[in-house]
Amino acid sequence: MGLRAAPSFAAAAAAGAEQRHRPRPCPPPLALLLLLLLSLGLLHAGDCQQPAQCRIQKCTTDFVSLTSHLNSAIDGFDSEFCKALRAYAGCTQRTSKACRGNLVYHSAVLGISDLMSQRNCSKDGPTSSTNPEVTHDPCNYHSHAGAREHGGGDQNPPNYLFCGLFGDPHLRTFKDHFQTCKVEGAWPLIDNNYLSVQVTNVPVVPGSSATATNKITVIFKAHHECTDQKVYQAVTDDLPAAFVDGTTSGGDGDTKSLRIVERESGRYVEMHARYIGTTVFVRQLGRYLTLAIRMPEDLAMSYEESQDLQLCVNGCPLSERIDDGQGQVSAIVGHTLPRTALAQTWPGYTLETANTQCHEKMPVKDIYFQSCVFDLLTTGDANFTAAAHSALEDVAVLHPRKERWHIFPSSSNGTPYGGSDLSVGLGLTCLFLILFL
Repeated sequence: MGLRAAPSFAAAAAAGAEQRHRPRPCPPPLALLLLLLLSLGLLHAGDCQQPAQCRIQKCTTDFVSLTSHLNSAIDGFDSEFCKALRAYAGCTQRTSKACRGNLVYHSAVLGISDLMSQRNCSKDGPTSSTNPEVTHDPCNYHSHAGAREHGGGDQNPPNYLFCGLFGDPHLRTFKDHFQTCKVEGAWPLIDNNYLSVQVTNVPVVPGSSATATNKITVIFKAHHECTDQKVYQAVTDDLPAAFVDGTTSGGDGDTKSLRIVERESGRYVEMHARYIGTTVFVRQLGRYLTLAIRMPEDLAMSYEESQDLQLCVNGCPLSERIDDGQGQVSAIVGHTLPRTALAQTWPGYTLETANTQCHEKMPVKDIYFQSCVFDLLTTGDANFTAAAHSALEDVAVLHPRKERWHIFPSSSNGTPYGGSDLSVGLGLTCLFLILFL
């Protein structure tokens, strides 16, 4: 995930002060410590007494409040951060006379200048305000979500959800449940009042019920003055950097409320829907597609009763799952299977070689590692290693909670499987029997 705005400022301001320090009433180390504490909103008094009318602490507190909910990995960060910096600069200018000779004030001014240069922020332009009526922007979800927060509503930042689909295919739902499914044909991943995502899956290996995604359709529904309906469609070997109507953005003005960014030609695109705070990644790895999405919970859960068939919300139907019965692919490492179960599923890989190849890309033996091994044994396609690896990378970028990035399988009593050869061997045997019988 991206770095939070407040710590970034503190570090930059401290660095600027260290490079340009002049003789001050307080020693430089103490001054830097005071600045850090102030940036975190913790400074109430110090050894260097500042005049009562110097309001630098209020300026810094307001800046922290305006930026604490921002995340550099999300579209719209630079615009909102620059607005907050300009507001911070204006506040320091208004209190400059009262703060003359104040070390914290001068360090803050230097830090603001450094950050504006780093972020290419213009000195002239819109500024943030603690007044929600002023900051409200109907086509910027982060802006009006922050306005609701400061307006006395929910005191917590908006909660975001993550969903991902990769491999043949492995699904991570909004609830962080992990499933391996069949779901051949067209299935809805998401279908709410703001966004629809449908995937089409085809068989990977003859005689197996395992499938993989070869088509993805994303529909951004019309939203007031922010954007008309936009449809994006990708199929194997055709991953366009535009919507089906040929456009690459939606909405009016210089700052588009919806846009497509091509990261790797024909292989990786990102869609940023600023007006609904949503980011979508689509990749092609080998012959198949992967998808990852981050969306605010209040929007993701805004749907009618008739729209309840959504894989990201409720997972795959029980009849379509091919996992180990616990909603997870069993740890697939280090145990041999009966040759009858492996006759159709061993195209060039053994458990040992699959384990080695996947471990090179994913040193943590979590569910993504296990899915990689499972896919190699099932298909013999080395591209599934890259699919599992990139899926985990997308989690690190889009998932809002770092402690949940990795998922580990649990035994029936809730304890980790660890490395038990017996349990993983039995789990793998069951998986292959389900898959090929």
